[in-house]
Parts: sequence; C-alpha cells; structure tokens
Amino acid sequence: MNKKTLVLGASLKPERYSNIAINRLLRYNNEVKAFGLKEGEVNGITIDTKLKPYKAIDTVTLYLNAKRQKAYYNYVISLKPNRVIFNPGTENPEFYALLEQHHIAFEEACTLVLLGTGQY
Repeated sequence: MNKKTLVLGASLKPERYSNIAINRLLRYNNEVKAFGLKEGEVNGITIDTKLKPYKAIDTVTLYLNAKRQKAYYNYVISLKPNRVIFNPGTENPEFYALLEQHHIAFEEACTLVLLGTGQY
C-alpha cells in the first residue's frame, strides 16, 4: 500500500537510519518527501531544507530528538497527516499530547521494522 511519507530529519549519510528509511520506503513503493538540514539527494529524493506545504501526507516519520522536534510541532500539525511515527530515540510525550488534541494518530515504532514486517 502506497503511503505518502515525509521523513523529517533526513540525512545524506548512508549509515543514518533516516537515509536507510528513505531507501526502504522507496523499495516498498511509497512516495517519499524529505526534510533535513543539508540539501542533497538520496536515491533520487531531494532533501528539502525549507519547509513545504506538502499535500496528502499519510505519515510523518521522525528522526529528530524531542528537543529538536519542538520547532516543527506546528508544521507537522499543519500537514494533517494520518499518523506520526516516533522512531527509537524520538519519543516525546509533549508532542503526543499536541497530536491528540488535533486528532492525529501517533505511535512509538521503528519505520524500518514496520516496513520489514508488513505493518507499515
């Protein structure tokens, strides 16, 4: 099932989990958008360094620690995704509460594991 996904905290470094997630999402035929601090491309996907008003985002998968997420709370909520995935190391109860207020589902999970087990 194709789920348009925004990788928030994307990295150009191949060993980073966000980079691996971009490649794996593509392998499973998901449309991918990416935002990170450094401009570049990962497997044909441009990493945007400016926030864009993407449409029809199903999932936002986070690769930013809780402290760095704060600057993106309003942005993520404005996208109205169906869900937000908090990958290991990104857990954030403060953000969970905001998402609940806006009726946006969230889960503490690993995008890579979800893809690999068919639960994405």
